[in-house]
Amino acid sequence: MLLLIPGPVQTRPEVRAAMAQDIAPWDRDFQRVYARIRERIVGVAGGTPGVHATLPLQGAGHFVSEAALRTFVAPGAKVLIPMNGAYAQRMARLAREAGRVVVELPLPDTRGATAADIMPALEADPAIGTVAMVFNETGSGIVNDANGIGDALRAAGKRLILDAVSAFGVLPFPLADHPECDVLVFTSGKCLEGMPGMGFAVARIDRAEACAGNAGSWSLDLSDVLANAKRSGWGSIRFTPPVQAIAAFDVALDLYDAEGGQKARLARYRANTDALYDGIVALGLKPYLAREQQGPVIVTIHQPTDPRFDLMDFVEALKRRGVLISNFYNTAAPTLRIGAIGAVTPDDIRRAVGAIGAALDDVLAKAA
Repeated sequence: MLLLIPGPVQTRPEVRAAMAQDIAPWDRDFQRVYARIRERIVGVAGGTPGVHATLPLQGAGHFVSEAALRTFVAPGAKVLIPMNGAYAQRMARLAREAGRVVVELPLPDTRGATAADIMPALEADPAIGTVAMVFNETGSGIVNDANGIGDALRAAGKRLILDAVSAFGVLPFPLADHPECDVLVFTSGKCLEGMPGMGFAVARIDRAEACAGNAGSWSLDLSDVLANAKRSGWGSIRFTPPVQAIAAFDVALDLYDAEGGQKARLARYRANTDALYDGIVALGLKPYLAREQQGPVIVTIHQPTDPRFDLMDFVEALKRRGVLISNFYNTAAPTLRIGAIGAVTPDDIRRAVGAIGAALDDVLAKAA
């Protein structure tokens, strides 16, 4: 089965094989693996040892995103969120339910946010101290200009929380160049092609220490994750983690390095995206985004307007041909969501495009 969703993604056999073991999370051998992963992630993030630290947290991306909001935004403080996608909407809900004051900046879900969008809102409300933003929106496939926005925030003395869940390891955002960024978060099962189960925050140590006491939750307190590491060692874990997923992630990082790191993986994903976008157009389907707004992670496609088309029937027909895509959408208009990330190549994508055409023919013929 070819898995074409924006996470969890298709993985390599070596990654899956690493999970076929029983592991004690507090065993010294495993602690060395865990500590090594934390060091490697700071490197992938373009961070500075001693300035930045990896703060892991069990669970899905929503868990570590909420932890970042709770830790780095004080209760009752204002946080601006550019609202141009489903995951921005989820971030706003996480912040609001954590007792933070969310200032929403409405934007279309067909283009990325820029500093020109963000700065007027901050100037209009000087009480806003932090912008929380999704780097890559997998609802539609747009990419927000994190680097340009970060530069503008730094000049204005504002802070940034960056949800890089579906961007980390592919879209560059070197933390050493962005001291305004308190934290970026990501998960193990996306662009680094590990198994799902772990979230990671890469945070400024000084800011995490300064924000101790904000979280209002022991489980979701990244300052406490840092304090535990400093007290008990970087191989220590507060609560029982998905240890097999961590072991697999160590192998995934090896494969990432062997491929050539960020630039090589971005090149492969862009080639995947181009093959998918071009193939979809050739089938007579309409991409949701203009090409200049199309990011390298997921291609969304307007659903056929033919009244015979049914999304679930199409997904099942495609699955019978060995390709699995999302069976839901979260754009303003009905779409198909097809991922371009994971351990897949442009040849895989071209095969998938052929299957998409055949599945579409089947669904429309069946309904006739």
